[in-house]
Amino acid sequence: MPARLPSPPQKLAPTAPAISKQVLELAGNAARDNKKTRILPRHIQLAVRNDEELSKLLGTVTIANGGVLPNINQVLLPKKAGGKVDINSASQEF
Repeated sequence: MPARLPSPPQKLAPTAPAISKQVLELAGNAARDNKKTRILPRHIQLAVRNDEELSKLLGTVTIANGGVLPNINQVLLPKKAGGKVDINSASQEF
């Protein structure tokens, strides 16, 4: 009689604790960085989205009350004052 191949849930079962451990460790780090003692959904969101592999695995998952990652488009940030700026110059030319 040939050996039975394990079903997909049987293959996935050993990896679930490892994934859970990784998410909780990263979420705990995010909570500590925000000076909190409890892990909130926001910390789980930050942990998952900042980790490349977890973000790929959970890319289509919505975490309730997780919010969004902080992101400001570079165009909206003020330009660095590297050169000499003429204060009397007009900001627009007519």
